[in-house]
Amino acid sequence: MKPYNKTDIFRRENMRTVDDLNDGWLFKKNTEVNDTLVVDESFDMINLPHTYNSFDGQNGGNDYYKGKAVYIKKLIRPFVSPESDFILNFEGVNSVARIYIDGEFVKEHRGGYSRFRVNITRFFEKKDSVMLAVEVDNANHSDVYPQMADFTFYGGIYRNVSLISVPKTRFDIEYYAGSGVAVTSKIYGEDAIIDITAYVKDPLESDMVMVEVRDGDSYEDIGSVFAPARNITKLSLKIDNVHLWNGVKDPFLYGLSIKLIRHNEVLDNVELNHGIREYYVDPDRGFFLNGKSFPLRGVSRHQDRLGKGNALEKLDHFDDLDLITDVGANSVRLAHYQQDDYFYELCDRYGLIVWAEIPFISRMNKDPKAHENAMEQMKELIYQNYNHSSICFWGISNEITIAGDVPGLADNLRELDELVKSIDKTRLTTMAQVSMLPMDSEHNQITDILAYNLYFGWYGGKYTDNEVWFDKFRAMHPNRAVGLSEYGCDGIISWHSNTPECKDYTEEYQAEYHEHMAKLLAERPEIWGSYVWNMFDFGCDMRDEGGVKGRNNKGLVTIDRKIKKDAFYVYKAYWSDEKFVHIASKRFAIRSDEKINIKIYSNMEKVRLFVNGTDLGEKKGGKIFVFENVSLNMGANYIKAVGISDDEEISDRTTFIREEKPFAGYVRPADEEEAEGVKNRFEDMDKESLEAEKLEFNPEFFSIKDTVEDVFRNDEAGDILVSIVNQFGIMKVKKSMLGIMGGMLVEEMSSFFSPDKADSEKVFALLNRKLQEIKK
Repeated sequence: MKPYNKTDIFRRENMRTVDDLNDGWLFKKNTEVNDTLVVDESFDMINLPHTYNSFDGQNGGNDYYKGKAVYIKKLIRPFVSPESDFILNFEGVNSVARIYIDGEFVKEHRGGYSRFRVNITRFFEKKDSVMLAVEVDNANHSDVYPQMADFTFYGGIYRNVSLISVPKTRFDIEYYAGSGVAVTSKIYGEDAIIDITAYVKDPLESDMVMVEVRDGDSYEDIGSVFAPARNITKLSLKIDNVHLWNGVKDPFLYGLSIKLIRHNEVLDNVELNHGIREYYVDPDRGFFLNGKSFPLRGVSRHQDRLGKGNALEKLDHFDDLDLITDVGANSVRLAHYQQDDYFYELCDRYGLIVWAEIPFISRMNKDPKAHENAMEQMKELIYQNYNHSSICFWGISNEITIAGDVPGLADNLRELDELVKSIDKTRLTTMAQVSMLPMDSEHNQITDILAYNLYFGWYGGKYTDNEVWFDKFRAMHPNRAVGLSEYGCDGIISWHSNTPECKDYTEEYQAEYHEHMAKLLAERPEIWGSYVWNMFDFGCDMRDEGGVKGRNNKGLVTIDRKIKKDAFYVYKAYWSDEKFVHIASKRFAIRSDEKINIKIYSNMEKVRLFVNGTDLGEKKGGKIFVFENVSLNMGANYIKAVGISDDEEISDRTTFIREEKPFAGYVRPADEEEAEGVKNRFEDMDKESLEAEKLEFNPEFFSIKDTVEDVFRNDEAGDILVSIVNQFGIMKVKKSMLGIMGGMLVEEMSSFFSPDKADSEKVFALLNRKLQEIKK
């Protein structure tokens, strides 16, 4: 008989154990669990995390697989106490998951970004092994959010799966898949009180809950507290001379161990970290942390990578966190859905202040069950992440009026806001408004604070319009705190120009845009939070922008995390304390001009420039250092920039090659959508000649009763829709941008049209007449 090892002995104890189930799954796409399902050689052997859209979800065409797939794994009963319960723990399955044990349906979970748990104890009562099957479906469902959005909905079991073995009496980890423990704290002068609420399942009268608190640096015990275990057990403990969690400056965490004890035995144990902090937002002065001004300057983050989709490992999350801290951000908006628990944990440890939100995005579905789903996802987000001290804001929606301010939307938003406040009174609610939402909209009065997604200088207007907008909003709403939830522009590192301009997709224009925005934000602390869209390029299979298919290219870093764009160093110059110097436009290596301007980003006091060994002098201060009219020799020119602060010097080098003619490879070929016939189809139309008319709907021809997705399946019909939006809309768009509207009816697109340009009723009449000329 094989002797027990230490692990075996530990696992015989009557307390919680966790078995990793990530390895050794059978997988098949385009199938479902039913009586005729046969496991054969057509199944692939895979390990988790896994997505079935890692490639087709990032290559463009809006044709990635959306549908069902099946994952199968044999589960062996863990070697634990016979009195244990067994709970399957799924960290993330997108987007509808149906769980089967030995062919029997057990549970369904609707929502692709939150954790869920399934109690399978009864299946192990007479068996030592069972067969687990998970049917996954990432197709669109009318009652599951997100309905439509500007990112790929990767399908699969893309986060970890485990089997938790626990005693019958335990902390209640099944209630919305939370930890069974809630921790808050309150500061009183130099001291603080930590309050702990433990939710205990089936306690005996003699059971106890014990809380031990440790110093996060030395791990020394600070104190402990005991209380009789009840279904809801409340405890509190005083901390003298409290060490505050102070964001990225000092993310100090206390360690808490919450134990459930029966006689001389620990039945269950929850370990967590807790940062003690207080904060508020002032409409005039912005965000304050622990009584001090702390303007939040951060980035947004999507959770996918090149070739991996959303199936990330811990190292991927850590690398992302490392890059975010490298740029000097002090906050992160985790958009547009609940992200991996490990990433919230990293934010706790490294001091990033978090805006967490649910995927109530772009469009409200009128299906009443859709609202129930939004409410459920909000509960899951809060209950599962309540103990993450980094989270300061719960976001209830993002750009939810893209499809118009439909009846019932404001009421649904109010219900979400009230739900959040009923669960968590310690944090602020917020929402991200689409730029077209009128400033006087009732939506701007729902949450505690709010923010807008503004893309002046990319989708419309000039980047200098941003300050004009904020001045106007503050004049209209002097008592409302407003932030900048998204802003940015695409940057493709292949395209370059000496005279960058909006929509040229050059790395130079992206950097110039962010130069302006970084300076604006540095001068306006009243903007309580700002979030670059996006930290990383990310998958959006419907996009075809700047010569790159299947991506949104607004990231400061490429989707493979290999290259930091010049705009990255703009923010590092403004935000980071780590001394550096960076020569911009290095990838614009081949030049034809005799003289060029050389731009350098640095947070050092002075920068000195050397060209081919010649000292061209130094410039002082300003984050952005420009040396004008630098002469280049024919052939290679060796450039060296030296940043100087006190006695410290840091250098950066590159080479510019001067040739007779400009390098054609730096100029982006014109997109097909920008051809004259598509882009300007109606630009010569007299707006005054538009007339409202009786609408006709021949079902054999296209009309405004069709969905955007159906219209786009016909090139001519799609071109007409894009052209009319560009002629009478609020901003210029491309077909790939409108692709996110998907199942939205064309007649629901009133929010896209500007009332200053034409009456929407007349625009729809024109659009319908033109579509009715095209046979399906």
